Amino acid sequence: MKKKLQVEILFPVLNEHKRLERGITKTIDYLHAHPALTDRADFLLTILDNGSDDDTPEIGRRLADTYEEVRYRRIEERGVGIAFYTGVLASEADIIGQMDIDLSTDIRNLSRVIRIFTAHPEVDYINGTRFSRKSRTIGRKWYRMITSMGMLFLLKAVFFMRATDALCGFTWVRRPAAERLVTVTRPERGWFYMVEFLLRAERMKLRIVDLPVVFTEDYNTTVHVGNTIINYLKNIARLRLELWQELR
Repeated sequence: MKKKLQVEILFPVLNEHKRLERGITKTIDYLHAHPALTDRADFLLTILDNGSDDDTPEIGRRLADTYEEVRYRRIEERGVGIAFYTGVLASEADIIGQMDIDLSTDIRNLSRVIRIFTAHPEVDYINGTRFSRKSRTIGRKWYRMITSMGMLFLLKAVFFMRATDALCGFTWVRRPAAERLVTVTRPERGWFYMVEFLLRAERMKLRIVDLPVVFTEDYNTTVHVGNTIINYLKNIARLRLELWQELR
């Protein structure tokens, strides 16, 4: 009998008391409703609470007590990058994934991820993309589209990025590749960590699948768009300099 994959899904959360329980229970319900998926893989859902000061910790601990598939982990420092970095270092799974707790990326894409990893052992990394011709994005407003495409243009112009998206919030990596990447990726606090993680994977020539997804925009978010853009621009300049120095 073929050995089942061990898959850990990391859910970084910050003050997500309104969406945490729904996101976890919807994911568990999906897994329980698809035995063909759970026949291939065992799943662990890890809530990475990075500094919440509302009742997110209480909800997270209750979910971990209720479901055997759920684990709650508290991280005092805020930032998606720190949460993902910490989660990778602590993971013992074969496949490490990252999803947004609002499930903006349709949970049904998870079945495709497991099929790819099962059928193609040579694949190291699956990168969800909203901007492939085969992707479908629902409810995305024009100004969000402009800022996203502008960021994508910069990443391709500055780093020659081959992927069609870097910030979908749907990332999956085999653990050996993830462990290599965290040793060379600066543990930046914000979302740019996920961008650098992908860019470093491309530079390492890891085998990456750009996976078109169905994505529904959620505007009830704790992310501040203006501050995020400024952070991205600073980090693009920082990473460009670092990569140039590494080539010297």
